[in-house]
Amino acid sequence: QVRLVESGGGLVQAGGSLRLSCAASGIIYSINKWGWYRQAPGKQRDLVASITNGDNRPNYADSVNGRVIISKDDETSTVFLQMNNLKRGDTAVYYCVARGDGDSGSFASWGQGTHVTVTS
Repeated sequence: QVRLVESGGGLVQAGGSLRLSCAASGIIYSINKWGWYRQAPGKQRDLVASITNGDNRPNYADSVNGRVIISKDDETSTVFLQMNNLKRGDTAVYYCVARGDGDSGSFASWGQGTHVTVTS
């Protein structure tokens, strides 16, 4: 089992930056891929960025490409999402997810979410 705890959300003006963190604990070695999703009020949860273990290959949604960077620190089992030039449309709850393969099969563990509010 993998437990995720997000932090770093908050209130920021448009054009500003935030760095979200996602700290993992538990069966870390079973994680294959990390991701950040976001969900705005009344909308579905959408992928923002993901990164795979091993080759550290990142993937970004078109809406944020060029403004966000996903990275990870394997020593602390922490994944980061650096968000720059934030826009009001980035306002959402941001969730971290860890996907992998355990003894019971494939899994996806989600964090509790961290709120990001971008003001004009």
